[in-house]
Amino acid sequence: MTIEDEFHFIDKIRQSKNRQPELIEGIGDDAALYRAKSDYLEIVCADTMTEGVHFLKDASSPKDIGYKAVAVNISDVAAMGGVPKYYLVTIAVPKTWSEEELVELYAGMDEIASTYKMDLIGGDTVSTSDKLVITVTVIGEVQQGKQRLRKDARPGDAVFVTGTIGDSAAGLQILLGNLSVHEENDSAFLVNRHKRPVPQVKAGQLMSSAERISLNDISDGLASELNELCEASCVKMVIEKDRVPLSDSLRSLHSEQLDEWILYGGEDFELVGTVPPAAFDSLQKKCSEEGISLTRIGHVEAGSSEVLLLHNGKKTKLEKSGYNHFK
Repeated sequence: MTIEDEFHFIDKIRQSKNRQPELIEGIGDDAALYRAKSDYLEIVCADTMTEGVHFLKDASSPKDIGYKAVAVNISDVAAMGGVPKYYLVTIAVPKTWSEEELVELYAGMDEIASTYKMDLIGGDTVSTSDKLVITVTVIGEVQQGKQRLRKDARPGDAVFVTGTIGDSAAGLQILLGNLSVHEENDSAFLVNRHKRPVPQVKAGQLMSSAERISLNDISDGLASELNELCEASCVKMVIEKDRVPLSDSLRSLHSEQLDEWILYGGEDFELVGTVPPAAFDSLQKKCSEEGISLTRIGHVEAGSSEVLLLHNGKKTKLEKSGYNHFK
């Protein structure tokens, strides 16, 4: 690790002022202190990103890597209907990373954190002999009774997604040099969707207005997340392939791998869930007023926990397949 003085480095990444009024003591003591609200539930989530597995140093800037490391955790908070407030960062740094690059990494984290008024309240910095490893923990909150869970889908519900699906997977293939796109704007759009996903915090909060809703974020692929909802709720889903929303940039590709990216690619960090059909139109209108696209892609049925994909009048089982770190 090329950091000569850890305390000097901490001073470089420390925020100039607190963003959350409940924060009592942030970085600078043995632990952070913040005041929790009595009528809210705390949300805690963590994700680890490893160089060479989740990101490539020569394909993304340190700032983009830091931005995404925090964004993926914010997405988990959004899927609970919550609001992110604090984050902690633990990094294991090899000698191949300079202090300047690490400062830029934290600048990327702070860029998205400032958008959601989040405070950096702690973490750890250690050396390693191999690749850079980043673990981000995010703490958020949700009002009691408004939390959104995977287990709340019921037969008859409408199945929906926010945004468009498959963009991030296509963007990754462009970065890896496996896909060439004629239009520069389409290429830039897809790459940006991979490098800088937008957590659907506002959408998650709007969905808290529904009396009952199940929710998940699309990290490991649409097929995987749908199956998780079915397993948690003990229901069956029927998804209409032609209803899954795609961006114009993705549609322009006409690639044989399009279905793979849409169903199994992952890292779109959109939201997928179910809601009673009577509530869908109202929810869709609320989202539209906030500039959020909400699309109905199927329905829930009683039955064994499985997902069926309907296309050209034929149903096929959509396996729980997506990114798996151990395969």
